[in-house]
Amino acid sequence: MTEHPDEPKPPARRGRRPGRNTTRQAVLDAARRLFATNGFKDTTIRAVAAEAGVDAALVMQFFRSKDELFGAVMSLSPDALTRIAGAFGGPADSVGERVVRAHLDVWEGDGPDGEALRAMLRGAITNTRANTQLREFIEARLSEDAAQFGSDVQDAAIRVALAASMLIGLTVGRQIVRVTLLAEEEREAVVRRMGPALQAVLLPAP
Repeated sequence: MTEHPDEPKPPARRGRRPGRNTTRQAVLDAARRLFATNGFKDTTIRAVAAEAGVDAALVMQFFRSKDELFGAVMSLSPDALTRIAGAFGGPADSVGERVVRAHLDVWEGDGPDGEALRAMLRGAITNTRANTQLREFIEARLSEDAAQFGSDVQDAAIRVALAASMLIGLTVGRQIVRVTLLAEEEREAVVRRMGPALQAVLLPAP
């Protein structure tokens, strides 16, 4: 059909071209795997691009820096947060074991959440931003529910910090440094051993 000069042209299509979202997700998935395996320092934009099968310049179009890419990788599913927070439900006398079990289930999982958290932990060793993300994530997850076990705000804050440090140390020993005996120990055996210790921190005897 012939166009007339005075006839309005159809509006230009806006938004991202088809496939862009899929490519961005492929970059995120590749970065998540590499951060979890190599840590923040040894993961490069070029390596992420190669893993995703795209050009490094395209990765920089999506994420302006490695820090920004790392921040995007840290997004976790609502299910992971619910599982950790849900550990505080139920009888108070077994909360220690439930929290340890939930922590291990999420942090040692084979899915995206476990990979993201391990990447966060590796990155926290060398990157200040990742360190802050890790600290805030763990303390927030614990403090939201641990506060119900005591009215002394300062005391509760210290107990939360101790519990968070214990859980981080557990993951470092099993997943990052891989202390042989600890890394090879069955998960439920670790829960039984560490649960009472975390219980004593979160719910000290009157």
